[in-house]
Amino acid sequence: MPAALTDPRTVARAFRVVAVAEAVSWVLLLAGMFVKWVLKTSEVGVQLAGPVHGVVFLAYVATTLLAWRVLRWSPNTTALALLASLPPLCTVVFERWAQRTGRLPLGETASVRAG
Repeated sequence: MPAALTDPRTVARAFRVVAVAEAVSWVLLLAGMFVKWVLKTSEVGVQLAGPVHGVVFLAYVATTLLAWRVLRWSPNTTALALLASLPPLCTVVFERWAQRTGRLPLGETASVRAG
């Protein structure tokens, strides 16, 4: 396995990026579904955002499993991360919680806290 995939800070950064990307792809898919089903004007949004969301979702699952291994997440934390991928935008909520509770390593500059 490449060294970058075993570095906790690299895995944490990758998890953060993929968690936000998963949430953004959800929003794009929901917007496409709104245009298709409510406005009834076009299916292009769903046709484009659907596959993108699918790929990003799979990347989130893979990154979560990598984080479980490298960051030594408990089975409960891992299950919560995976469940967070189901409702829209919950991956960002999970990522913030994981950062706040120390499950995602903070960067060197972020380790200094005010107050």
